[in-house]
Amino acid sequence: MITILLFLSSGLFLGWSLGANDAANIFGTAVATKMIRFRTAAFLCSIFVILGAIISGSGTSHTLGQLGTINALAGAFTVALASAITILWMTKTGLPVSTSQAIVGAIIGWNLFSHTPIGYTTLRSIVGTWIFSPILSAAFAFLLFHFIKKIIDNSRIHLFRLDSLNRWGLLLVGSFGAYSLGANNIGNVMGVFINSSPFSELTVLNLIQLSSIQQLFLLGGIAISAGVITFSKKVMLTVGTNIFRLSPITAFIVVLASSLVLFVFASQELKDLLISLHLPSFPLVPVSSSQAVVGAVIGISIAKGGRNVNFRILGKIAIGWISTPVAAGLLAYMMLFFMQNVFMQNVYIK
Repeated sequence: MITILLFLSSGLFLGWSLGANDAANIFGTAVATKMIRFRTAAFLCSIFVILGAIISGSGTSHTLGQLGTINALAGAFTVALASAITILWMTKTGLPVSTSQAIVGAIIGWNLFSHTPIGYTTLRSIVGTWIFSPILSAAFAFLLFHFIKKIIDNSRIHLFRLDSLNRWGLLLVGSFGAYSLGANNIGNVMGVFINSSPFSELTVLNLIQLSSIQQLFLLGGIAISAGVITFSKKVMLTVGTNIFRLSPITAFIVVLASSLVLFVFASQELKDLLISLHLPSFPLVPVSSSQAVVGAVIGISIAKGGRNVNFRILGKIAIGWISTPVAAGLLAYMMLFFMQNVFMQNVYIK
């Protein structure tokens, strides 16, 4: 059991890093505009991230498995650790980078080291979402801004009443966003361990059955929650204030728009519904909450005329998005070499 926990520790570390960087963005704008206290945001985010991971987290995990099937526990440990170190380094700079990009880069590093063919069809689908998800989030935010603005302009809601409604709205959409994030991004945290999971099915109080994968996701969700609570405030303020100054109403729109993006890329039910209606469906792919939030903030700025956008911060964030998968891939390759040749651990099974 100690050995198992040791190998899983890198996944837990990665979950903590995701919580510190990506998951915090769900409530970042609400905290930055002082509509919700950080403690309240962290508590709600933690609860709903865990629920989303356990209930709806399996879809995106299979997509990562198609990119590279890591079949040894030591290999999964190393890939997750390389991703976590990359994310931690980016987090220390205060930049909202993508955990999805880090884990994808690390998996490709494992593919190259183990001479395993890369699933290029899956890779194209994932990379496509890196471009499409912030654009979709910006479009949602743009449309929501004009829709909500029209409602407010045509209503006679008292200012204090509007403020109260907005606070409750931020709590609700933030909880929805945290659930969607847990469902969408838990694959980044524990997906590499699925094929080498050490757990067997568990029954709790003769009422709840947790599969091997759900137990992995539960541990990963708890790790994400720990990251939100302990180390997320700096990134929250970067997204919430430094790119574009948000009002409480626009903060609500940003959270809702980014949450919708996370949901559409994580919901198996939505995908099945669209297919049954013979409509185009979204791939079940882990997307970055940071990219979704940044896209939504840009959408708001465009809706308001494109003024007062901090392009210097946007440029730094873009550099982080480009460098993250490259750095994670190189680091994973080097760490796999040391794990196999220095520590004599099999990082892949031929």
